[in-house]
Formats: sequence, structure tokens, C-alpha cells
Amino acid sequence: MHTVRTASGFALSALTVLAVSGCGDSATPIARGSDAHAHGTATLYGAEQPLGEGNSRTYVAVDGSGKPQEIGIRISESALDGLPDGPDATTTMVMLDLPAGAPETGFDHVMLDWNPHGHDPEVLFGKPHFDMHFYMTDTEHDVDPAAPDFAAKAANLPEPQFVPDGYGPPPGPAEANTVPFMGMHWTNAADGAIPGSFDFTEVLLYGSWDGDFTFIEPMMTREWLATKPEIREEISQPAAYQRSGYFPTVYTVDFDEQAGEYVIALSGLTMREAS
Repeated sequence: MHTVRTASGFALSALTVLAVSGCGDSATPIARGSDAHAHGTATLYGAEQPLGEGNSRTYVAVDGSGKPQEIGIRISESALDGLPDGPDATTTMVMLDLPAGAPETGFDHVMLDWNPHGHDPEVLFGKPHFDMHFYMTDTEHDVDPAAPDFAAKAANLPEPQFVPDGYGPPPGPAEANTVPFMGMHWTNAADGAIPGSFDFTEVLLYGSWDGDFTFIEPMMTREWLATKPEIREEISQPAAYQRSGYFPTVYTVDFDEQAGEYVIALSGLTMREAS
């Protein structure tokens, strides 16, 4: 499984905003590339947004009955070139629309970040890397340290039955560990993110705010992604769900040789009922 970003010193003033746009029951990942439309499956694409010397976009795959099977991000191979990386480079944020006309997936929007110098804690996540936030709500703008109720809402953690198996909040005060305009990042104990023994390549995070899980976040280094890896990981599930909707059961990363794109996917979307 994967890990979580614990604390980050990000502030929106330090971010470079590139683009801001409006925003099946099967547990088997779909085929990609030339096979993406096989077996009654269609793929809808969001608008392209510039990244490095290339671009990025979201997509949603649906089955023959119109149910969502997979949601993900496609990043062109050239996007890994020309990224800001000098000593004065700051974090780049790209807001990605979901595809127009896509069925409800349970996700509201996607935010892709490029961190040229990593972020805190540097001993764990100091390598240049991408953060890919798949938001289930649009409440991240409420995560404002200047708000009078910030500390109380940061300390309001989701109830145990809603916590994905193996995940937990970072140690220390909740207020200090809640990233402004994002939320608290949760880590899976199986990832072993321990200073001095953790070699960060890629991890999968959950995020929460004010008692609610609000995003799922693949995070990976540029160096690792450039190797064109191929992974498939089961996603930890909670005992109960806070809202009804489609939730992913599988996390994959691979490279589509035909399209020349890296593909980061949350797949096996399965309908869950709130309890």
C-alpha cells in the first residue's frame, strides 16, 4: 500500500496557478491505450491543461450501461520536461476539469501539483514530486488557518468506522498537521514512512477536514514516474462510508505507449451506500 504526506508548509500564496476551470460495479481495471474502448467501455476526456512541455487531463471510463469504471489523470510524456526546478521555483498547481457529460463518479474535481523541492517533512517527502488530489468535495477553500474555528475543525477527525483499513492521522497536534486549503493527510501504517528508512517513490494518501474524508491523493516522484512504471495496488476500504457513491478499489500507474501518456488511475469504481 501507500503513505501520506504528514505536514506541509504550503500556502496558496506560494503556489503558481497554471489553470483554473469549472469544475460500474466492476472491480476490474479497464484496458487502456488501443483497448480503451473495448468490451463496451467508452472513455471521456477532460480539457487539456499545460504542464511542463506537455499537458495533463482527466478522464472517466464508463461501461456499456453508462456506469463509471475508472477515473484518472493522463500526463503526456513531454510534461515531465521543462518543469520549474530552479532554486527559486515554487509549487505549480493545475486545476483539472472532469470530462463534460461524464456520469457521477463520487469525485468533484482534481488538482495536480508539481513540487520542485518536495515538501515537509523533508526527510520523507523532500524529493521533487507530483501530488494528485482527487477531491470528493469542494470544501478545501474552507481549510483556512485564519478562520476562528480552524483548530476545532482540524481536530474533528472522521469516526473510526469511516477510516480506511490501516490508515491513521499523522502524530502531533491536528492543527499543525492540517495543510492549509487542503486538509489533514492520512498515512497507511503498512507504508512504513519512518525517517531514515523510507525511500519515497510513490504513495497513496487519504485526506480529511472537519470529520469528513474529502480526497484521495496519489503522490509520486518525477524520477520514479519517468521510469514508466507499471503498478497495481488494492485500495484500503473503510468498514462504512460517509456518503453514497462510487468508490475506487484499485490504484494503478502505467504508461500508454500508443498515446505517449502516463496514466494514473483510481479504478474498480464500486457503488457504496452511506451508513
